Amino acid sequence: IMRGRPWQEVMFLAERICGICSVIHNMVCIETLEKISGVEVPERAAYLRVIVNELDRIQSHILANFSYCYTIEHETLAMYLLNLRETAMDMLELITGARVTCAYMVPGGVRFDLRDEDRITLEAALDHMDHELRRYVGMFEHGPLVAQRSKGVGIISREDVIEAHGVGPVARASGIPESDRRCEHPTYQKLGFTPLSYEEGDNYARVMIRFDEVFQSIDLIRRCLANMVPGTIRGGGAIKAGEATHAGEAPRGELTYYVKTDEYGRIVDITVRTPSIMNIESCAHYMLEGVSSAADVTSTFISADPCIACTER
Repeated sequence: IMRGRPWQEVMFLAERICGICSVIHNMVCIETLEKISGVEVPERAAYLRVIVNELDRIQSHILANFSYCYTIEHETLAMYLLNLRETAMDMLELITGARVTCAYMVPGGVRFDLRDEDRITLEAALDHMDHELRRYVGMFEHGPLVAQRSKGVGIISREDVIEAHGVGPVARASGIPESDRRCEHPTYQKLGFTPLSYEEGDNYARVMIRFDEVFQSIDLIRRCLANMVPGTIRGGGAIKAGEATHAGEAPRGELTYYVKTDEYGRIVDITVRTPSIMNIESCAHYMLEGVSSAADVTSTFISADPCIACTER
């Protein structure tokens, strides 16, 4: 579908690969085009990209943990989480104008700036999510039902994750923090980003790493707001002929784009590798070994946060 089309159309198609993590598809697609064409991004726009990307990670991680809690029949906590996710969705809409397919990033910058009054609203929303989520994490950490259904269930070792090429929270829950591609991103490096990890490799660790990364995302957004100074949000630049491969960290792990363009900015060839493919393999071949009940099979599969839309592309 993308081949032969101008980049202006392809950027909309890219974010429709997955509605749950559309922002990172937009980001990696645009950054690949910038890599081909040598297009620079103003500092303020780079920080705004991180803000929107981390808001998208927050809502995706909360949705994943909602699904897990609902699967183990902790419906009260599940609905608390789903309600809290709406705050992150509202902030995405506030900044980009849309809740799901935002099309916020364009070559050389972003479409809209963050207004002063919206910044105040965003800061209040971050405080609200931080406060409420700490209560919900406490419910998850100390609930006896959660421990029975999660700890020691669906274990995958560091070695097996490497063998299965698992990525994202699946890898980081098994002691592989270096799997986080944000470590290589220049804006995240400026923010002093450090990846998180657990060692247990079970359902509990995979859910907890997502909770911890939500708090980390809130902190990253606060750092962006503190570092941002007034300035331009779009530097411009034409898309040139060339080809490049570029990767970013989606909520589920490494997302990779290969793009080839012609001199008119049309897409000659494109390949997208999404993280759920490797994580489903990790679950099918390793996590489900030793799982003793049908109920635990379901919860273990959900703990890997599989995205069928990404997998099917």
